[in-house]
Amino acid sequence: MHIPLSTTAQEARRAAALRRRVGAGVAILLIGAAVAVMLASGGHPGQVRHDRGLQASHETPPARSHATGESWQLVRENQAVNRLLERQQFITRAGTEGREIALTFDDGPGPYTPRLLDQLQRLHAAATFFEIGFMFRWFHASVSRELRMGDVIGDHTETHPHMALLSPTAQQDQILAQTEWLHRYGGPFPRLWRPPYGSYNSKTLAILRRLHMLMVLWTVDTEDYVRPGVAVIVHRALAGARPGAIILMHDAGGNRMQTIAALPPIVRALHARGYHLVTIPQLILDDPPLGAQSVPSHPAGD
Repeated sequence: MHIPLSTTAQEARRAAALRRRVGAGVAILLIGAAVAVMLASGGHPGQVRHDRGLQASHETPPARSHATGESWQLVRENQAVNRLLERQQFITRAGTEGREIALTFDDGPGPYTPRLLDQLQRLHAAATFFEIGFMFRWFHASVSRELRMGDVIGDHTETHPHMALLSPTAQQDQILAQTEWLHRYGGPFPRLWRPPYGSYNSKTLAILRRLHMLMVLWTVDTEDYVRPGVAVIVHRALAGARPGAIILMHDAGGNRMQTIAALPPIVRALHARGYHLVTIPQLILDDPPLGAQSVPSHPAGD
């Protein structure tokens, strides 16, 4: 079932798309080499400039919304996000009444995403992915697979910049350009957004408010992006595990074999503690946060 965008979101998306169609030719030739260097060196895609000229297409709901029961579940999850947005613009953790935790992965899709999805499928664990728009060009097969698996895809901007350093117009383009890629490959307009580097300002929040998007931060950052070792990643994830926790990891932006190796022991230990692994919208629906939340003291997530 398609959940329609608000008029504001539709108009903003169309305006951004028109701006991005201007001068969309030569940059494609530069991207292949830039991405190859980035992946080989373990660098971050946020420094790559790219073509964003996308053609509008008819909105297609994700595969998991085909069944009536699943369609109703999507409606309920969207309603839960809307209720939360009425009182706060971001979330660092859900409520503490249930035994649910959300695993989240940033910076994909990428070359390691298929192996991470294999692990999630074997472990019967749901996840939420915050993805970078221009990476869809090369790794969109993983996007389609995530949607088929019932995972949720959120917005992690188009090129992973420090948003607080950008103008309001550039910030809006960063957010909406990612939604165009997701739109192209069958995903709905994302209700969730995560700031690269934890960087945002009042202008960012104003844009998210107009687009009816929730900023998702985290309860614990495993810092897996610096590749501290499998044991360290596992320890950090489990040390931060508590009801309603949002755990931050990465499936792209560098070599992610440590994260992939850490996933089975993390999931099995959480299951052994009686936790269910759910998506962010499911977490908000089942056990919404109570009271005001504080921004993490060091919001430096990659």
